[in-house]
Amino acid sequence: MAHPSEPAFLVLHGLRLKGFADDGALAELTGIDGDDVGGILKDLGADGLVLRRDGRLSGWSLTADGKARHAEWVAAELDGVGARDAVHGAYDRFLLINHDLLAVCTAWQLRDVDGNQAINDHTDAAYDQEVIGRLVQIHDRVRPVTADLREELDRFAGYGGRLRSALEKVVGGEHEWFTKPVIDSYHTVWFELHEDLLCTLGIERSAEGH
Repeated sequence: MAHPSEPAFLVLHGLRLKGFADDGALAELTGIDGDDVGGILKDLGADGLVLRRDGRLSGWSLTADGKARHAEWVAAELDGVGARDAVHGAYDRFLLINHDLLAVCTAWQLRDVDGNQAINDHTDAAYDQEVIGRLVQIHDRVRPVTADLREELDRFAGYGGRLRSALEKVVGGEHEWFTKPVIDSYHTVWFELHEDLLCTLGIERSAEGH
């Protein structure tokens, strides 16, 4: 049975992934009731772990102490439930697919025209359908990875459904769900899963592969 994380950790972890977020975004990400998220954030703020900013963009971010506390907490959870090897194995499998996903996203945004790279204006339906077909194949490859992660830590459970939802929208003709950054597009969710694996395992993105 997958390990359920403590609510306070989920909120802290959500901020680690998002960088900056309001109560509603954290409630949606963590699955915790919005009022409960607000209370948790106030407690974390009182402990000096998060900081609220109000203005044109209002929300919360981790303090330096919050980042340090998160790193300690995520490592303790991973080792406490004996999931480190399984999560690292899933991460290694994810990396084997990651390069192909990035290539497909590039192919969606750019295409070869007379030997030169040009912005894909999406007027060639056959080309776009070929790229979408490649995305479907990548999704089939990553599904076992997300399923195995879900079996270890409950907080990984949402990725499979979020990726599937974005893919279904792309296949259905809502092509902004392929790479658009301000929505839960396929690339947005994929990037977040990648970041989640990195911070769960304590790996710096800049050091990845070294």
